[in-house]
Amino acid sequence: MTNKMANPVSGSISSQKFVLSKAYLLLAVSFIPCALGALAGAVVNPMALLGGGWMGIILFFAFLYGMVFFIEKNRYNKIGIALLQVFTFSMGMMIGPVLGMLLGSAAGTQIVFSAAIMTVAVFAAMTFAAHKSKADTAAMSRFLLVGAVVLMTAVIANLFFKIPAVSLAISAVFVVFSSLMIMWQTKAVIEGGETSYISAALTIFISIYNIFSNLLHLLMALTGND
Repeated sequence: MTNKMANPVSGSISSQKFVLSKAYLLLAVSFIPCALGALAGAVVNPMALLGGGWMGIILFFAFLYGMVFFIEKNRYNKIGIALLQVFTFSMGMMIGPVLGMLLGSAAGTQIVFSAAIMTVAVFAAMTFAAHKSKADTAAMSRFLLVGAVVLMTAVIANLFFKIPAVSLAISAVFVVFSSLMIMWQTKAVIEGGETSYISAALTIFISIYNIFSNLLHLLMALTGND
């Protein structure tokens, strides 16, 4: 009788593939409530419901980071999945008014279509890079953490100064930053550094959302529709 021993490396790889496949499945499902939210947001402006102005901005950021916190607290159970769907619906509502305005014209529809195609291309490229790159995930994590702090500081500062050129520069940097986030998160799952498919789906969703919304902003400015 032969004594068959489990291969720990093979088991680890299988686990990583499982987490990544589940993350992609959850990510795909999460775009359904996001699309429904966008339809709702095209009819009812969510910022108006939040009071508009600074009150609306403060409530939006409080909701955004609050939801991320609670999703991460439930990153290994079904509550986390449910909260993620609420989160993506709400994020869809936030971009709904812009999409509603753009899709009302042929030029606007082309902008949305172009931004969507570019976003898919970036996602595919970063996913491929994550599988092929030999980049140090820990070093990327430190770099992205610093980048996130700098970006958020710039966003908050520009809420006060409202300089169009700075706003466009922030959007361009957000596209690059979010692209690297997709690569980093995917690579973290592949290497076993991320074991929650809910957390992975959340990070990749936010990154895709940021790429798409900021590409919309850039294309609108370049075509004079901003």
